This record gives sequence, C-alpha cells and structure tokens, in this order.
Amino acid sequence: MEEELQRLVAAARTEVENIGGPAQLEEFRVRYLGRKGLLSGILRGLGALPAADKPRLGAKANEAKAAIEELYAAKNAALGPGQANFRPVADLSLPGRRPAHGRQHPISRVMAETCAIFAAMGFDIAEGPNVELDYYNFEALNIPAHHPARDMHDTFYISDSILLRTHTSPMQARIMERQEPPLRVVAPGQVYRCDSDITHTPMFHQVEGFLVDEDVSFSDLKGVLTLFVNKMFGSGVGLRFRPSFFPFTEPSAEVDIACVICGGKGCRVCKQTGWLEILGSGLIDPAVFEKVGYDPKRYSGFAFGLGVERVAMLTYGIDDIRLFYENDLRFLSQF
Repeated sequence: MEEELQRLVAAARTEVENIGGPAQLEEFRVRYLGRKGLLSGILRGLGALPAADKPRLGAKANEAKAAIEELYAAKNAALGPGQANFRPVADLSLPGRRPAHGRQHPISRVMAETCAIFAAMGFDIAEGPNVELDYYNFEALNIPAHHPARDMHDTFYISDSILLRTHTSPMQARIMERQEPPLRVVAPGQVYRCDSDITHTPMFHQVEGFLVDEDVSFSDLKGVLTLFVNKMFGSGVGLRFRPSFFPFTEPSAEVDIACVICGGKGCRVCKQTGWLEILGSGLIDPAVFEKVGYDPKRYSGFAFGLGVERVAMLTYGIDDIRLFYENDLRFLSQF
C-alpha cells in the first residue's frame, strides 16, 4: 500500500502539470480526491491490514492526501482567483443585471403627504400607542360601556380593558389631558378592526386631526378640510359634507369626494353611488372636553379622521385596497 500511495502522488504530480483550464482541474479533483476517486479506493483497503501496520500506513495515507490537495490548491491559484468555478457567459454584449432599488410604499407616501399638508396649516404631528386602553379608545371619547356605537368598531380585545386601537382618536384625550388650548394636532398611525373586503382591511392607517381654541366653528372645519382635499386631489374634484353621527362630535359629518375610479358614474368601489367617503368629522362634543378638564363654555373645537388607504386608492386609481398588502412587486414597483 505504501508503494501504491507513492505511485499515486507521483502520477498526480505529473498530471497536474499538464492541466490548462478549470474544467480539467475539476476532473483532476474528482479523479484523485473525490468520494469514489483513486485515493478513496486505496484508503478503503486500510481496514484489511494487520493492526500493527494500520497506524503507520494511515499516516502515509494522510500525507498522500495532503500532498495531492496541495497540488490541487497550487494549480487552482495559478489559474487565477475563482477560475476553477468560472463558467463563460454566452454573450458578453448583453446588458448587465441591475439590482432592484426599493421604493417608498404608496401608503407611506400618502401618509407623509397628508401630514405635510396639515403641517403647512400649522398642525403639530403626534403619535400614540397601537395597544390602547379601553378608557382612551372609548370612554374618554364619550363612548361608555354598552354604548351601541362600540359595535361600529369591531374591536380586537386583548383583555377587558386593553385592546388594539380602532382609530387614532384616543390621541385627542391623551394630548388634551396634558396640554392647554390652543391645540392643532394630527396623529397618524395604524388602527385595527375586524373587517375585510375590497375597501376594508383588518389593519389600516388613519390620520386623526383636531383643533381646539376659543370660538371655533363648523365653518373652520369645512375650510380646513376643503383646503386639504384641494391640495391632495386638486381643486376640480367633487366634494360634499354629509350629515352623520359620531359619539365624540356634535354636529358630525362625513366627507365624500367624487369617485376617481369611475368618474362619478358608479362602480363597485363606490358601491354605484359615484362618491367615496374619505373621512369623518365634526365639532368636538362638550362631554369630551369635560372628560379632560376643559371648560366647554370657553373652548370649542373640531376633529376629523381620514382613512389613508381610501385616499391612496383615489390618488392612484386603485380599485381594491387589498393590493396594498399583498407585497406583489409588480404592483409596488409602479409607485
């Protein structure tokens, strides 16, 4: 066996000198060092040797393996870095593959633009917790326990007093508790409700806004929201205020704009009405002021909450809100 190993190393040394390319070098490696190669065939014979000879011949076998591996490594280095694994391309004139560049998600873009419009009107930006107390989400907003308006929110409860916030309106009470008027604030963030269809998702984004000062009227609310709609969608878009009900505002109104998907003719997105609701609004109910210690006879204010996904659908002409969350690069790369 010792002579076999010597002959194998000598043959490998002679053969490696004549190797001229990576393909030949790979054949050399497989033939000598592969699992079914020449060296492995000799090593399998170690088991049949007398016990007294195994240590000496085992050491010789390891020396032979190391010598062949050294020959292989030296030749691989001589061919150049990585040349042993080089595979020529079919056409060097083809353009290279450029890595894809990330883009800002359309929801993030619309939320940032919305906040920028209100910031230009003097509103501060505030953020609050996604996991909220029942008190701030409902009770501080004039929605006590067993109030029927709670059914409108389809709430995800963590415990009897802790939940995933159903709107960003809790920021009204949180901020008014620790600050005195005048206040102008918008609060963007994620909200959660048990709802899912082409215009609703279980998690979505809202921008809550409110203004508190002396002598604030519904005209001030209409002026601010009309300016926002004109900035976001252009001055030519149809706009209407429609009477509604919210426990924490009185009077209350929903704001609709003409459906840009169908041009106001009626489609599945606007439910054949030609209009699509983008936000709810109203004058802050005096009961909310009393909860936070404001004098409702001295102060008045308005509040509004808009759905960012709805605005994004209208901005980009998207007819299914679920597209924003499917992470399809063919869709997202358009923005």
